[in-house]
Amino acid sequence: MKYIKFALYLLVIHWLSSAAAGAYEDFFQATRVDNPSVVRALLARGFDPNAVDEKGQPALTLALRDGSRQVGEMLLAHPAIQVDQANVAGETPLMMALLKGHTGMARRLIERGAAINRPGWSPLHYAASGPDAGLVQVLIERGAAIDARSPNGTTPLMMAAQYGPEDAVQLLIARKADASQRND
Repeated sequence: MKYIKFALYLLVIHWLSSAAAGAYEDFFQATRVDNPSVVRALLARGFDPNAVDEKGQPALTLALRDGSRQVGEMLLAHPAIQVDQANVAGETPLMMALLKGHTGMARRLIERGAAINRPGWSPLHYAASGPDAGLVQVLIERGAAIDARSPNGTTPLMMAAQYGPEDAVQLLIARKADASQRND
Protein backbone atom coordinates (compact mmCIF):
# COMPACT_ATOMS: atom_id res chain seq x y z
CA MET A 1 0.00 0.00 0.00
CA LYS A 2 2.88 2.35 0.85
CA TYR A 3 4.38 1.84 -2.63
CA ILE A 4 1.07 2.45 -4.36
CA LYS A 5 0.63 5.80 -2.54
CA PHE A 6 4.20 6.76 -3.41
CA ALA A 7 3.66 5.80 -7.07
CA LEU A 8 0.44 7.85 -7.16
CA TYR A 9 2.29 10.77 -5.58
CA LEU A 10 4.99 10.58 -8.27
CA LEU A 11 2.36 10.34 -10.98
CA VAL A 12 0.58 13.46 -9.71
CA ILE A 13 3.88 15.39 -9.43
CA HIS A 14 4.81 14.36 -12.99
CA TRP A 15 1.38 15.40 -14.29
CA LEU A 16 1.54 18.77 -12.53
CA SER A 17 5.04 19.53 -13.80
CA SER A 18 4.05 18.47 -17.34
CA ALA A 19 0.99 20.71 -17.22
CA ALA A 20 3.05 23.66 -16.00
CA ALA A 21 5.71 23.06 -18.66
CA GLY A 22 3.00 22.89 -21.33
CA ALA A 23 1.49 26.17 -20.20
CA TYR A 24 4.94 27.79 -20.22
CA GLU A 25 5.68 26.61 -23.75
CA ASP A 26 2.18 27.51 -24.95
CA PHE A 27 2.43 31.00 -23.46
CA PHE A 28 5.72 31.84 -25.14
CA GLN A 29 4.77 30.27 -28.46
CA ALA A 30 1.53 32.27 -28.43
CA THR A 31 3.50 35.40 -27.56
CA ARG A 32 5.92 34.86 -30.46
CA VAL A 33 3.15 34.33 -33.03
CA ASP A 34 0.80 37.00 -31.65
CA ASN A 35 -2.00 34.70 -30.50
CA PRO A 36 -3.92 36.73 -27.92
CA SER A 37 -6.59 34.09 -27.27
CA VAL A 38 -4.07 31.59 -25.88
CA VAL A 39 -2.28 34.27 -23.86
CA ARG A 40 -5.61 35.58 -22.50
CA ALA A 41 -6.68 32.07 -21.43
CA LEU A 42 -3.38 31.38 -19.68
CA LEU A 43 -3.39 34.75 -17.91
CA ALA A 44 -6.96 34.08 -16.76
CA ARG A 45 -5.74 30.79 -15.25
CA GLY A 46 -3.09 32.69 -13.29
CA PHE A 47 -0.04 32.51 -15.57
CA ASP A 48 2.50 35.17 -14.62
CA PRO A 49 2.60 37.95 -17.27
CA ASN A 50 6.18 38.69 -16.16
CA ALA A 51 7.48 35.18 -16.88
CA VAL A 52 10.71 34.99 -18.88
CA ASP A 53 11.42 32.54 -21.67
CA GLU A 54 14.32 30.10 -21.79
CA LYS A 55 16.61 32.84 -23.15
CA GLY A 56 15.75 35.34 -20.40
CA GLN A 57 13.28 37.43 -22.43
CA PRO A 58 10.28 38.76 -20.50
CA ALA A 59 7.05 38.17 -22.41
CA LEU A 60 6.37 41.87 -23.04
CA THR A 61 9.87 42.47 -24.42
CA LEU A 62 9.54 39.37 -26.59
CA ALA A 63 6.18 40.54 -27.95
CA LEU A 64 7.64 43.93 -28.83
CA ARG A 65 10.74 42.42 -30.39
CA ASP A 66 8.75 40.00 -32.54
CA GLY A 67 6.03 42.44 -33.57
CA SER A 68 3.28 40.64 -31.63
CA ARG A 69 1.19 43.76 -31.22
CA GLN A 70 -2.03 42.20 -29.91
CA VAL A 71 -0.23 40.19 -27.25
CA GLY A 72 1.93 43.20 -26.40
CA GLU A 73 -1.16 45.35 -25.88
CA MET A 74 -2.75 42.65 -23.72
CA LEU A 75 0.35 42.25 -21.57
CA LEU A 76 0.76 46.01 -21.14
CA ALA A 77 -2.85 46.27 -20.00
CA HIS A 78 -2.36 43.54 -17.38
CA PRO A 79 -2.37 45.11 -13.88
CA ALA A 80 0.58 42.98 -12.70
CA ILE A 81 2.91 43.75 -15.61
CA GLN A 82 6.32 45.11 -14.65
CA VAL A 83 7.04 47.78 -17.26
CA ASP A 84 10.73 48.03 -16.36
CA GLN A 85 11.50 44.31 -16.25
CA ALA A 86 14.82 43.90 -18.05
CA ASN A 87 15.98 40.92 -20.09
CA VAL A 88 19.39 39.30 -19.63
CA ALA A 89 20.96 42.02 -21.82
CA GLY A 90 19.48 44.77 -19.63
CA GLU A 91 16.88 45.80 -22.22
CA THR A 92 13.46 46.90 -21.02
CA PRO A 93 10.16 46.80 -22.89
CA LEU A 94 10.47 50.56 -23.49
CA MET A 95 13.89 50.13 -25.05
CA MET A 96 12.56 47.44 -27.39
CA ALA A 97 9.52 49.52 -28.35
CA LEU A 98 11.80 52.47 -29.16
CA LEU A 99 14.22 50.37 -31.19
CA LYS A 100 11.43 48.76 -33.20
CA GLY A 101 9.53 52.03 -33.73
CA HIS A 102 6.40 50.94 -31.86
CA THR A 103 5.43 54.55 -31.17
CA GLY A 104 2.08 53.90 -29.51
CA MET A 105 3.46 51.20 -27.23
CA ALA A 106 6.44 53.37 -26.30
CA ARG A 107 4.12 56.21 -25.33
CA ARG A 108 1.89 53.88 -23.28
CA LEU A 109 4.91 52.39 -21.52
CA ILE A 110 6.05 55.91 -20.60
CA GLU A 111 2.53 56.71 -19.36
CA ARG A 112 2.63 53.53 -17.23
CA GLY A 113 5.84 54.78 -15.60
CA ALA A 114 8.62 53.11 -17.59
CA ALA A 115 12.01 54.56 -16.65
CA ILE A 116 13.25 57.24 -19.04
CA ASN A 117 16.79 57.14 -17.66
CA ARG A 118 18.75 54.03 -16.77
CA PRO A 119 22.41 53.46 -16.03
CA GLY A 120 24.36 52.02 -18.94
CA TRP A 121 22.44 51.77 -22.20
CA SER A 122 19.48 54.10 -21.86
CA PRO A 123 16.13 54.30 -23.63
CA LEU A 124 17.45 57.36 -25.47
CA HIS A 125 20.24 55.25 -27.01
CA TYR A 126 17.57 52.90 -28.36
CA ALA A 127 15.30 55.71 -29.59
CA ALA A 128 18.23 57.41 -31.33
CA SER A 129 18.99 54.26 -33.31
CA GLY A 130 15.33 53.44 -33.97
CA PRO A 131 13.25 54.58 -36.93
CA ASP A 132 11.16 57.29 -35.21
CA ALA A 133 12.97 60.53 -34.37
CA GLY A 134 9.75 61.73 -32.75
CA LEU A 135 10.38 59.28 -29.92
CA VAL A 136 13.77 60.93 -29.31
CA GLN A 137 11.86 64.19 -28.87
CA VAL A 138 9.38 62.57 -26.46
CA LEU A 139 12.17 61.19 -24.28
CA ILE A 140 14.06 64.49 -24.21
CA GLU A 141 10.88 66.34 -23.24
CA ARG A 142 10.39 63.81 -20.41
CA GLY A 143 13.87 64.46 -19.05
CA ALA A 144 16.07 61.88 -20.74
CA ALA A 145 19.79 62.54 -20.23
CA ILE A 146 20.81 63.75 -23.68
CA ASP A 147 24.47 62.74 -23.27
CA ALA A 148 23.85 59.44 -21.46
CA ARG A 149 26.88 57.21 -21.71
CA SER A 150 26.76 53.48 -22.26
CA PRO A 151 29.29 51.17 -20.58
CA ASN A 152 31.69 51.78 -23.49
CA GLY A 153 31.04 55.54 -23.54
CA THR A 154 28.66 55.61 -26.51
CA THR A 155 26.14 58.47 -26.46
CA PRO A 156 22.70 58.68 -28.06
CA LEU A 157 24.15 61.07 -30.67
CA MET A 158 26.70 58.44 -31.68
CA MET A 159 23.92 55.86 -32.01
CA ALA A 160 21.80 58.22 -34.11
CA ALA A 161 24.74 59.03 -36.39
CA GLN A 162 25.56 55.35 -36.88
CA TYR A 163 22.12 53.73 -37.03
CA GLY A 164 19.29 56.23 -36.74
CA PRO A 165 17.48 58.61 -39.03
CA GLU A 166 19.07 61.92 -39.92
CA ASP A 167 16.22 63.69 -38.09
CA ALA A 168 17.36 62.10 -34.83
CA VAL A 169 20.91 63.41 -35.33
CA GLN A 170 19.63 66.91 -36.11
CA LEU A 171 17.28 66.86 -33.13
CA LEU A 172 20.01 65.78 -30.70
CA ILE A 173 22.40 68.44 -32.01
CA ALA A 174 19.65 71.10 -31.79
CA ARG A 175 19.08 70.04 -28.17
CA LYS A 176 22.79 70.59 -27.43
CA ALA A 177 24.05 67.00 -27.42
CA ASP A 178 27.82 67.08 -26.96
CA ALA A 179 29.29 66.17 -30.34
CA SER A 180 32.82 66.20 -28.89
CA GLN A 181 32.26 63.04 -26.79
CA ARG A 182 34.24 59.93 -27.68
CA ASN A 183 33.55 56.33 -26.78
CA ASP A 184 36.10 53.65 -25.98
